[in-house]
Amino acid sequence: MLPLSNIQTIMHPLFEKYQITVKIKRDDLIHPIISGNKWRKLQGNIAYAKEKGIRNLLTFGGSYSNHIHAFSYACMHHGLSSVGIIRGEASYSKNFTLSCAQRCGMTLKFVDRKTYRKRDDLEYLAQLNNEYPDHLLVPEGGSNNLALSGVGNVISELKHQTRFNTLMLPVGSGGTIAGLINADNGQHNILGIAVLKQGEYLQKKVEDLLPENRVGLSNWRIMTEYHYGGYARFSKFDSERIRNFSFEVGIPFEPVYSGKMVLALLDLIEANYFPKGHTVMLLHTGGLQGLAGLIEQDRITASEWLLPPELQAR
Repeated sequence: MLPLSNIQTIMHPLFEKYQITVKIKRDDLIHPIISGNKWRKLQGNIAYAKEKGIRNLLTFGGSYSNHIHAFSYACMHHGLSSVGIIRGEASYSKNFTLSCAQRCGMTLKFVDRKTYRKRDDLEYLAQLNNEYPDHLLVPEGGSNNLALSGVGNVISELKHQTRFNTLMLPVGSGGTIAGLINADNGQHNILGIAVLKQGEYLQKKVEDLLPENRVGLSNWRIMTEYHYGGYARFSKFDSERIRNFSFEVGIPFEPVYSGKMVLALLDLIEANYFPKGHTVMLLHTGGLQGLAGLIEQDRITASEWLLPPELQAR
């Protein structure tokens, strides 16, 4: 079990101006490596593997994937072996993310983009099952039905911690928001911010993950217009907005997931999306290890960003 993540109230002139209360659940702090939604989604998958006596797990991710980073450590922690099907070239194997994964014992298999796009294709998955017959295949991002219960603990914790009107989070593969919807059962507004272009398909993906008695709930939505350029893309202007907000509130964010949630929050407040007196609860889904990869790629400058302690030591 990991420690309960705490709640902070964020003070900012914009929130005061529009009379909005903003709080944040710091899931980024529950563990320096398997932090945030990654650990929550992996709990059910790992528990299932151990229950069934499966000692080997296989999953998918990009060369700088938060999921690969967390998955490799979680498997090592539980005495399980891991394989990562990695989108990209073998030359990426020495980057921060994949170096950490290999130190945790993960075996990397690099595939081209065309092959990686088959990761949900039944024929390709059958091929992988033949190649790795004793492995549990966990989808990209850890988003499957086994992930719902672990993510649902966020709702259980929040019920004992504070009150709020809207729970807001970034959405990548859909598993986290599905787990929240399932556990919340219509009690709060749940607002997801898709971090990639053309994210309309996420609606159906989430519905497919939900139990039948939750599919008809109308208290949630995924906004697809706040991707700010697409997955892992961001302008210099938006990067500066995220960076400045981090220093203003004293909380680290990165520009791929949590930072886009922040940008959407600021833009929605200025558009009067939230009524006066509304309380927004942000879910910090972690993924701060991704800052190391952005620094390696010279996409951001380390000295200009608020970094978590585990990256400050690098």
